[in-house]
Amino acid sequence: MQLSRKADYALRAVKHLSTLPKGKLGSINSIAAAESIPREFLAKILKDLTRGGILVSFQGVTGGYRLANAPKDISFLDVIEAIEGPVHINLCTEGDTCPCDQGKTCSMREFWMTQETSFKKALGKHNFARYRRTVKV
Repeated sequence: MQLSRKADYALRAVKHLSTLPKGKLGSINSIAAAESIPREFLAKILKDLTRGGILVSFQGVTGGYRLANAPKDISFLDVIEAIEGPVHINLCTEGDTCPCDQGKTCSMREFWMTQETSFKKALGKHNFARYRRTVKV
């Protein structure tokens, strides 16, 4: 199992935006340059993050992106699910019952459910507050 490049870039973009001073917008070009993300791919990612409620976009010459919420209120899980959809560690965990041919007698579903819960809990605990810069005035 590996995090997709798209989800990795999304996490990096949100991290970058979390370091900006309050009220400052990040442009596609500045995020792409700072995080070494291909600009065209980043544009699609930022659109998905905006649609997912992670970012707010502002149009125009002075437009850009900012976080929709405080960095402490945005978890890694929020960002990954905005890009990839719900996180599931195994087919068994995608619904109330396992859809495979062993669903009724599967002795492993409980294991996968426990692992998924732990994984999601870890991703949900880690937020972007640690990346926030202290701006001295």
